[in-house]
Amino acid sequence: MKNVLLMCASIGIFGFFGALTRYGVSRLFARFSPLFPIGTLVINLTGAFFLGWFLTWAQARTGVSNEVRLGIAVGFVGAYTTFSTYMYESDRLLSDGEGMRAIFYILGSVMLGLLAVRLGIILGQRMS
Repeated sequence: MKNVLLMCASIGIFGFFGALTRYGVSRLFARFSPLFPIGTLVINLTGAFFLGWFLTWAQARTGVSNEVRLGIAVGFVGAYTTFSTYMYESDRLLSDGEGMRAIFYILGSVMLGLLAVRLGIILGQRMS
């Protein structure tokens, strides 16, 4: 029971920082592009890259506890990235008649997200 509480606390603490980081990055990018959700795109791509790197890097290390792995992967990255905002913004672009921007955003997020996680894994492997 103590182990479960420790893991939950780790997820919650790291999640707090992930949520604050997401808020800050989205505010930063909102200034640059009111017509395109660049902030969410940057957040999801950097989150995919970071998760790929971190899990690969941590796998090769015995000193990274399960609490830290879960805290960072589930808590921080889970709170930092967002699928629901991605879907909402995609729908908003479509509803606003911005079909080409919506297609770019949807396909670009998926393709670039896969590339970002792959690059993170490659970096993590090279650092191991």
